[in-house]
Amino acid sequence: MFQKVLASFGSGGARLDARLLDRSVSPGRPLRGEVLLLGGEVDQEVKAVGVTLLARVETPGDRPEYSDLSFGDQQIASNERIQPGQQVRLPFEIQLPWETPISSVYGKPLSGIAVGVQTTLDLGGTVADPTDVDAAAVEPLPAQKRILDAMSRCGFTFTGAALESGRINGVTQQLPFYQEIRFAPPQRFAPVFTSVAVTFLSGSAQTAVVLEVHKRVRVSKSGGFGGRGQDFLGSFTVDHAAVDRIEWEKQLPAWLHEVAKSRGIFD
Repeated sequence: MFQKVLASFGSGGARLDARLLDRSVSPGRPLRGEVLLLGGEVDQEVKAVGVTLLARVETPGDRPEYSDLSFGDQQIASNERIQPGQQVRLPFEIQLPWETPISSVYGKPLSGIAVGVQTTLDLGGTVADPTDVDAAAVEPLPAQKRILDAMSRCGFTFTGAALESGRINGVTQQLPFYQEIRFAPPQRFAPVFTSVAVTFLSGSAQTAVVLEVHKRVRVSKSGGFGGRGQDFLGSFTVDHAAVDRIEWEKQLPAWLHEVAKSRGIFD
């Protein structure tokens, strides 16, 4: 009896070990994994085993706050009993939303982004076991990768990435947060821009690309720039099937040159 009491508080009770089977995955694709459920010292009722997609998201403000937000979940077992020492292997496949943030590019983790799968074990009539979280390597879709490659070839330097809570005006957005991939401008744009952020809002056939440009503001009649800045937003749509038909190394600078004018296309 004492063992059952201890098990209800996690001592000698059932536990789990989860792992992802896919080394990398892309938005809109299924992510495969498996959970190994290990029996403890006594029989126990397993109320539920589930997996949840999590992202570390920033709430902007004077003092930014961070929280782990769920953006998808799946139950993989329920109402089972597990015997002492028993091992049960539970495979799972959870579909990633098309707007899943990118966390890896060409196999290298994207600084500032934390995306993963949380596994939970709920034991009926007891406290839930501690959670298990595994980081997921989410690589960009081909269209997203093409835009990022073009930014790099145009001389923009990656400076970081972040997930921010909220929505972007003027575009269709499914998740309650969005990703910014930030770049410092090359020398030809540096006198006008301090930074450029790229946001991808993808669907099955198209990706909306949002550019947020932090532009220096003219403060004198002679045309000089001050220390203040102003953000300009613009967006365009990329058809996944036609992404390679456009010479993005010319198209992206052309749009940004328009923004650099005293009245840009994103005003």
